[in-house]
Amino acid sequence: MMQLLNFLCSIVYTSITTLVLSLIIPFDALLRRLVFSRAVSYTSNDGSEPISLYEGIVYHQRRHPIHHSFKYQVRYALIDLDHVPHAPPNHLSPDEARQITDTNGPILLLTIPPSVGYQQNPLSVYYCYDVEDSSTRLKKCIAEVTNPWAEKVSFTFNPHSDLVGKALHVSPFMDMLGNWSIKTGEPGQNLNISVSVHHPKLGNYFTATLRAKKLCSSSTS
Repeated sequence: MMQLLNFLCSIVYTSITTLVLSLIIPFDALLRRLVFSRAVSYTSNDGSEPISLYEGIVYHQRRHPIHHSFKYQVRYALIDLDHVPHAPPNHLSPDEARQITDTNGPILLLTIPPSVGYQQNPLSVYYCYDVEDSSTRLKKCIAEVTNPWAEKVSFTFNPHSDLVGKALHVSPFMDMLGNWSIKTGEPGQNLNISVSVHHPKLGNYFTATLRAKKLCSSSTS
């Protein structure tokens, strides 16, 4: 009798939980979409667009110990953090990014926006600019790396090319030895990011690249 009662309670609990989640997830997705739409509709005083959308391909290739590769499509948002009402959740504010990189210019955040209440964002990049006299140049970048277990690490790097110690376990097929070699070009009509792993025994055995093109201005998306 007690087992039957526990079984019935389990069914009721599962049904209620499923019902609550089915109500919360669409509401959360709608709320995020409204917040994102408000940011998209916002324009700066000089008329520039605060958000640009990029679509492209992420390509992974592992050469050792067994060769394996795959690719998938992605869509990223490039956000001018100084020209939106607030920074996206769980990301740095423009002032925080400037303090970390010792820069004084614009801060652009490249990230994957949430979709239907779900967000998987393995890599976000802050492009941190310095202004001197009348020139603006890309000085530093900040990378935010998130693994499949929702653990996150951030570090600064030289956008032209830099080597940083591997600080996060990102795959069950890779150990923690070696360094990340990372580089990125300044975002424009095209966007390119490359990350490779330099291992003390396997050499340069893994590479991940993002190749994307700018879709359109946010006001027409």
